[in-house]
Amino acid sequence: MAGWFRRLLHKPKSSSVESLKSTHSASSSPSSSSSSSAKSSSSSPGTSLATSSISLSPVSAVDISASHSPRWDKSYDVCICHSEGDVELVSELVSYLEGQPESFRCFLQLRDAAPGGAVVTELCDAVQNSHCWVMLITPSFLQDPWCRYQMHQALAEAPMANGRTIPVLKDVDRKDYPRELRSIYYIYMALKEKSFRQIRDTVMRYLQELCQSSTKSME
Repeated sequence: MAGWFRRLLHKPKSSSVESLKSTHSASSSPSSSSSSSAKSSSSSPGTSLATSSISLSPVSAVDISASHSPRWDKSYDVCICHSEGDVELVSELVSYLEGQPESFRCFLQLRDAAPGGAVVTELCDAVQNSHCWVMLITPSFLQDPWCRYQMHQALAEAPMANGRTIPVLKDVDRKDYPRELRSIYYIYMALKEKSFRQIRDTVMRYLQELCQSSTKSME
């Protein structure tokens, strides 16, 4: 097993919310997320996915890490839903996201699930305690009933999507894209580095919009 992989799996859990708040409050506000592109799906659940891409409109810079940010209302920024066969790729994604200036808090099942905890409980808690959910849809994902279960839990938590559910396709034909997700735009992983940036930008955008909505509601 690669050394970086072992280090990630044995990495201590993310710092407490209070320490993260103080660390980020002392630094400058993170920059606005850049526009991200994703493959488009048909709005009709029964049809195949379209191949055109979309560009998201820019969101003004917001300090998602301020002490009063609604970001801290949940334990994790991102929950990565994946099969056991894709754990190495997922670990690379987690290392990338946690290494960003925003220090995104990721739930990695092999690392963060409570030893002795029931699988169903741990998967449900991970979904409920995360702002966004990345679905790494690979051939292994499609064959794993636990991946399907977690996907359905995420859709039940936020059925209108609104940027929280982020499907990422890798080595899967469009015709095999889960029917339950066909109203949601997806990212097609051709170049790993580009896809990682798109995932980061999508999570960042959701957190910025969450913070903006919270600010407006307090005015």
